[in-house]
Amino acid sequence: MTQIIVENNPSQQRLEALNVSKWPTWEKEVSVFPWTFPEQEIAYILEGECVITPTGGTPVTFGKGDLVTFPAGMTASWEVKKPLHKHYQLDGSKLCQIYRRIKLALKL
Repeated sequence: MTQIIVENNPSQQRLEALNVSKWPTWEKEVSVFPWTFPEQEIAYILEGECVITPTGGTPVTFGKGDLVTFPAGMTASWEVKKPLHKHYQLDGSKLCQIYRRIKLALKL
């Protein structure tokens, strides 16, 4: 997968199958910042509105009620237009996630 996938208002059955309510949450105020996705991330947006622009790509808008999948390795610019609150799930084990972040930080 090389693009952002936005599922508008997925069914309750889909959310339950993914166990979204058990995922950790994250919040961010209105802001603009760069980001790199070391692994695939799936996010369910509880509140807010964002525009994310992949490096060299087309802006993608998403907000409350959307299920969004971000591909591993993507770099992008976030624009949080309304305060964001989301559930999120990262691909891989905690150990693999830590390894990817250290590797990214050291630019290996």
